[in-house]
Amino acid sequence: MTRTVQSPTDHVVVVGAGLAGLATALHLLGAGRRVTVVERDPTPGGRAGRLDLHGGQHADRGFRLDTGPTVITMPELIEEALAAVGEKLGDRLELVDLHPAYHARFADGSAIDVHTDPGAMEQEIREKVSASDAEGYRRLRSWLTELYQVQMATFIDANFDSPLDVLGPDLARLGALGGFGRLGSRIAKFLDDERLRRIFSFQALYAGVPPAKALAAYAVIAYMDTIAGVSFPKGGVRALPQALADAAADAGAEFRYGTTVTGLERSGGRVRALRTVPTGEPSADGDRLAADAVVLTCDLPVSYGLLGRTPRRVVPMRWSPSAFVWHAGVPAGTGLGHHTISFGDAWAGTFDEIITEGRLMSDPSLLVTHPTATDPSLAPDGHELVSVLAPAPNTDKAPLDWERIGPRYRDELRGVLAGRGIELGEPVTEHLITPDDWGRLGLAAGTPFSAAHTFAQTGPFRAGNLVRGEGNVVLAGSGTTPGVGVPTVLVSGKLAAARITG
Repeated sequence: MTRTVQSPTDHVVVVGAGLAGLATALHLLGAGRRVTVVERDPTPGGRAGRLDLHGGQHADRGFRLDTGPTVITMPELIEEALAAVGEKLGDRLELVDLHPAYHARFADGSAIDVHTDPGAMEQEIREKVSASDAEGYRRLRSWLTELYQVQMATFIDANFDSPLDVLGPDLARLGALGGFGRLGSRIAKFLDDERLRRIFSFQALYAGVPPAKALAAYAVIAYMDTIAGVSFPKGGVRALPQALADAAADAGAEFRYGTTVTGLERSGGRVRALRTVPTGEPSADGDRLAADAVVLTCDLPVSYGLLGRTPRRVVPMRWSPSAFVWHAGVPAGTGLGHHTISFGDAWAGTFDEIITEGRLMSDPSLLVTHPTATDPSLAPDGHELVSVLAPAPNTDKAPLDWERIGPRYRDELRGVLAGRGIELGEPVTEHLITPDDWGRLGLAAGTPFSAAHTFAQTGPFRAGNLVRGEGNVVLAGSGTTPGVGVPTVLVSGKLAAARITG
């Protein structure tokens, strides 16, 4: 039987109103627990953050940008969290399906649209690549679907008490599917064209591992992106955490925004209360918040710091690469779709640069997000909102002087995009987010992608959501099981709640 927190668990305090914390709160409320959510920021979201910028002639409306995820996949997991308190997704959130999911542009000037509809994608490949790769895509799609079906219930949406928990028929099926091989070589078995191989393997970088070295099992991320479908909420991705928080509040959760947890009070092997202060006022007189159980959704080192312990690991923790992001409000007329992936000519070498060598990509592949293509209300009239993300070394691998090089790197990326035919216009307002900025938010190694999904940090080997010696504390979020990404952190909240409710 899976281990759970022992009673009493009537009042649960959730630290962090990110997606993991909000999912935890909803599942706990649905199980009849009283829930208090403590959040250091004035709004919910965590890594799914928000920022409002002003500029241009119509600055009264401003630019409303998302600083974290740019799209949503697997909306059924949102539906499941809301259903725990009797809510429906459609009543809280309006999602717009993106067709195509991505526009892929390559250094040779070619372009391929990435469709989630099988007929449309097969036709795209047949017209722009070859009939043989169109056939390979059909086989790849079947493999990705089966890979997802094998992994979801057993390896993703499940609590582990021991690596032995994964032994069983699905482990054998995963092995038979080639899940323990390498992603890059497995995708190459289906597709001959190098451009297509990139389209169906670049997602491994979200997991913090280059495609050539990532486990083939992580093709499940490509399934979510290219088969299950991609959507965008009206009002921006910020609308998702707001919807979840509103549903939790209506179901009885208490939210304490602008509040930072500074310590935990213990007695008899359990945490009995949390000490808090108003965010930004460390010397203020704090409050004591009693709790029967606690869920910590902070980044792992922050959670471990509150607990005063770091679990021993045979293999030291490895952190994912980081990201440099340039957000800009620009005059209308870019002509971009919602998501454009601009691939450089180089590929494998760029991952070595940011992960192994600790330096910026010499020939970068970039993700250009244009949310106003889907929701024009996110920018003033006559303007658009564009974000450019460049993978970058984390601060452990390369403690670069981002205050100095950040503006220069922005200019370099603008030049790279212009050379590839993507002209963004002169910004009327802009905002840079560097690895140093992620670090100032409390994210380990200055990366928003948390612990890398190496073999030693995958499945039952990933940091667990129970900490040995802590009788009533559960962890949730990107660093713990099952991992990084909007779908998986929603699952992590559900799994954390199950540790309390059984």
